[in-house]
Amino acid sequence: MAGRRTDTKERIQKVALELFAERGYEQTTLQEVAERLEITRPALYYHFRTKEAILASVTEGLVESIEELVEWGREQPKTPESRREILRRIGELLEDQWRPLFKFAQVNQGAMQGMPTGERMQAGMIKMVSLLEVPGASPVRKFEARLAVFAVILGSVPFLFDMEVPESERASVAMEVAMKLISED
Repeated sequence: MAGRRTDTKERIQKVALELFAERGYEQTTLQEVAERLEITRPALYYHFRTKEAILASVTEGLVESIEELVEWGREQPKTPESRREILRRIGELLEDQWRPLFKFAQVNQGAMQGMPTGERMQAGMIKMVSLLEVPGASPVRKFEARLAVFAVILGSVPFLFDMEVPESERASVAMEVAMKLISED
């Protein structure tokens, strides 16, 4: 039974983020979320009482996944292979979990401001990108390492890819650029 509740919560989060990105956070109602899910409002309220609760749960999940990645990354040796694996894992998380939230954040920046998880998310992102830095590297190399993460993230932003690159290839193009940024020439 707990598995079904988790699945339902995840479906609610996914559909709500889609609607928030399509219609805007302020313009979307919980009734519209329930209708898109083909469930009743009371069923939706069982899991989330407000739009804010939905958004908070999604951002909390993002923060937790960043913290888990940082913890894992800190345990790895400081090798080129480890940095490439960290970058691959960032790409996998983006594809699997983060993309809907980043898409939402592009359209609804105001809704993200002042969220309790915001500071934790910012601190986690800084820790995550610093995992790709080579100890003792020059400022330029440190900057390239940070840009590598943002290359992967920006690969999911369609308007930046007005380069006749099919959507199915965007992530791999972005990952290739990111890998070049962290390579040790």
